[in-house]
Amino acid sequence: MIDRHGLADFLRRRRERLRPADVGLPAGARRRTPGLRREEVAQLAGISTDHYARLEQERGSAPSETVVAALARALRCDLDERDHLLHLAGYSAPARRAGRHIRPGLIALASRLDDVPVCIYTDLGEIVWRNSLLTALLGYGETAPGRDSNMVWRMFTDPAGRARVPEEDWARLAAVHVADLRATYSRRGGDADVTALVNDLIEASDEFRELWERHEVGVRRSDLKRTIHPEVGTIELRCEVMLTPDADLNLLAFFPLEGTDAAEKLELLRVIGTQDFHTTS
Repeated sequence: MIDRHGLADFLRRRRERLRPADVGLPAGARRRTPGLRREEVAQLAGISTDHYARLEQERGSAPSETVVAALARALRCDLDERDHLLHLAGYSAPARRAGRHIRPGLIALASRLDDVPVCIYTDLGEIVWRNSLLTALLGYGETAPGRDSNMVWRMFTDPAGRARVPEEDWARLAAVHVADLRATYSRRGGDADVTALVNDLIEASDEFRELWERHEVGVRRSDLKRTIHPEVGTIELRCEVMLTPDADLNLLAFFPLEGTDAAEKLELLRVIGTQDFHTTS
């Protein structure tokens, strides 16, 4: 059962302890009260300001588990604080895997890599944090938690994503992604989220099913990748996976490949972002 008073008190105290700089926001004009504003927490969590305000006021509808997890990330909670927040909202804390929760230090590290595409993703391939350059590179746009933000799912079900991979590179990259997912399946097979993703991919893609049946296993730690961007052309990249102490959460950075024009193209993407320069009549 939800503890409305405890939830409201915890949210308010966490919000008041944070400064804008702690979450990558400009300080802006002088603030009448310490900490973040309610609308800033709501923006970081991807919920409406009204919904968040009602939680602090001990009224309104109870937050979903997804919203609670988003608030924990927005308020830079560690795992103990995240679990406490879940209990206050009436939910059981998950097994001690990071899941979709990102430690504040990892976000701070990733945020400083603003000149290369960076994302933080789960062991199932779901992107839970990304910088603007990663968005511009892969063209993901706004994605909701779940299948839409899962790199493996999009690879085998989204034609637009496949169009960004040179045809001659496809077979190797597809096999690498499946082998990496197989390693996760071997490590924690039987977990509902792993089984559901694999079964859905088998149902959705004959190509995935054929690769899965090869039973190849290999954790992806580094790779070379070429991406076709509609504005700047083919970009050659060195992918580095930085493993965290939480085995189910990793940081992926795309560095320009030496001896190519990738650095210049990434800089152009950093400037133009996700703008569409096609003229319309």
